[in-house]
Parts: sequence; C-alpha cells; structure tokens
Amino acid sequence: MRRSKYERPVREPAPEGGRAKTSAMIASIAGPDQRTKPAPFGEALATLAQSRPQIVGMTADLSKYTDLHVFAKAHPDRFYQMGMAEQLLMGAAAGMAREGFQPFVTTYAVFASRRAYDFICMAIAEENLDVKIVCALPGLTTGYGPSHQATEDLAIFRGLPNMTIIDPCDAHEIEQATVAIADHPGPVYMRLLRGHVPLVLDEYGYRFELGKAKVLRDGRDCMIVSTGLMTMGALEAATLLARDGVDVGVTHVPTIKPLDEATLLEVAGRTGRLMVVAENHTIVGGLGEAVAGVLLRAGVIPAAFKQIALPDAFLDAGALPTLHDRYGISTPKVVERVRGWLG
Repeated sequence: MRRSKYERPVREPAPEGGRAKTSAMIASIAGPDQRTKPAPFGEALATLAQSRPQIVGMTADLSKYTDLHVFAKAHPDRFYQMGMAEQLLMGAAAGMAREGFQPFVTTYAVFASRRAYDFICMAIAEENLDVKIVCALPGLTTGYGPSHQATEDLAIFRGLPNMTIIDPCDAHEIEQATVAIADHPGPVYMRLLRGHVPLVLDEYGYRFELGKAKVLRDGRDCMIVSTGLMTMGALEAATLLARDGVDVGVTHVPTIKPLDEATLLEVAGRTGRLMVVAENHTIVGGLGEAVAGVLLRAGVIPAAFKQIALPDAFLDAGALPTLHDRYGISTPKVVERVRGWLG
C-alpha cells in the first residue's frame, strides 16, 4: 500500500472532567514562548538563488512540507515537481548536476535514506556530484510512527563515501548552513527542521562553519556533545542544572561527517568530567558511536562516557512532547539522566 505523505492529527483521551485535546502530528518543536523564524531553509535558498542561476529546486510532492514552496514561488522556472517518486527524483537530480546545475532536492528523511538510498549511492555519491539533499522529519520530529520517523538516517548515510552530513540546530543555523553547503562542492545530506523553527544560537554569537564543532558554554562537571535539535535541549538542561550548582558545558556538532576530531579530542581531554553525547537518532550508528570511535582511536578516555539517544526500536505514534519524554530526549529527561550519572 502506498503511504500517505500528509500527517493527520491524533486525538488524545479526554482528561477526566475535561475536554479532549487534539495534538497535531506535524506539531512544531518550538516551545510556547520560544522565538521562531518561518521557513528558514526556503527563504535562504530563494535569496541565494537570486545571484546563483545554477541553483534549482526539486522535490517529490513535498514542497509545502519541506519549505521548498518558498523557492518555488520566487523561482517558478527553476522548480521541478517530480511527483511521488523519490528514486526518480534522485536520478533526475544527478542528471541536472551533470549539466552544470546545482540541485537542492527535498523530501522526507525516511524516503531519502530508505527508499532512494541506492540511487543516491550510485548516481550521486559515487560520481561525487554537486547535489544537496535536504530532508524534513529527521529522527523523532513527527509523531506519525515508523513510516515517517527517520531515526536511523545518520547511520545509513555515515557509511557512504563522498557524503557530507549536516544536522543543524535552529533557524539561525539552517540559514547559514544552506549558504555553506551551496559553497561546498559535492553531495550533501542535511537534516531539516521546517515551518516555524526556533531561534537559539544567535544568542551565543554563533556562526556555522562546515566541518567545525563549537563549544557554546564550558562546564566543570559535565560536557554535553550534541547535534541538531538536541543542542537546544542541552542548553536548556545546562541552565536548569546550574540552579542546583551543577556546571554543565555544551559543545554543538552540526557536521556529522566529516567530524571535527580536534575539537572533540580537546573537550574530552579534560580529566574528571562526565562526557555525554546527545542526539535525535537511534543509539546505533550515529553521533555517539562516531565520537566514541574518535576517542578510542586517539587513546583519549573521558572519566565517564554516556549517550542520550533514541532506542534501537521502531517508535510509537503520538504527540511529540509525549514521545520525547517517553524516549528520553526531552529536556526534563536530559536533566534527570545527567543528574543521575553525576550522583
């Protein structure tokens, strides 16, 4: 049966004596009082394309759900709707790249990493073509169940030669990363937060650099090494733990491949400090195991090494706040686990 690409609301049981609440499966990851910016990827790409005629936008029936509709409206003659055919999408993008264009291809992360992997491998990565694959719904950013939750996409693409992998944290970084990957020759896989995306990193004077990790705050007791939306949670957790006198640092790793090994070895080299790797991805094959490999190969062993990640399982459907709490990646759960590990 062909899957639906449209996410439907689910109805939670009514609390006793109260009304039922409907939680949209497409719910924003932004908190109620958090600053946001709409469609940062679509806006950045549309602006960039004004001075770069080689940029084209391509999608598989998902322009509205990957913010590529902003580009399509601004540059309709350079937008290609390929229909519900992800393998065709990747093959066509390879052909466009061979003709001198720079395709920005969007779909959901599950469809790129699972359905179209061989086409990406043979048509794009092996030929080292300049195709940018930008995918929404990474990890646990939808409650629509395993058919739409790309919990293993980083593990799948980390083993692919020539592929650069980016996992941005917020709207500020998505805008900057869009320009940076356009400047970078060769294939790129970038996870995408879409819609009204939180703004966090601008408060830290942050500037995205491809291949570079950044220490956002230092900490005496613990260093959380995080990527993607987990960096937002790590920063919130560090603030909450500081109220109890627990000093937690946060190092943001937006480039999963190639890893900034020098920075990772530096932050892991401080003696007596707990090191925690936090990611919106299965515990198998993602940032945690990549960082552990770097440290072991270099002979750098932190005082303790822990992971916060999604389980090696097919996850439930439901409301995102509930699922984040259930699977241990919500801010309260990060606080609880770090406090427990520190004793």
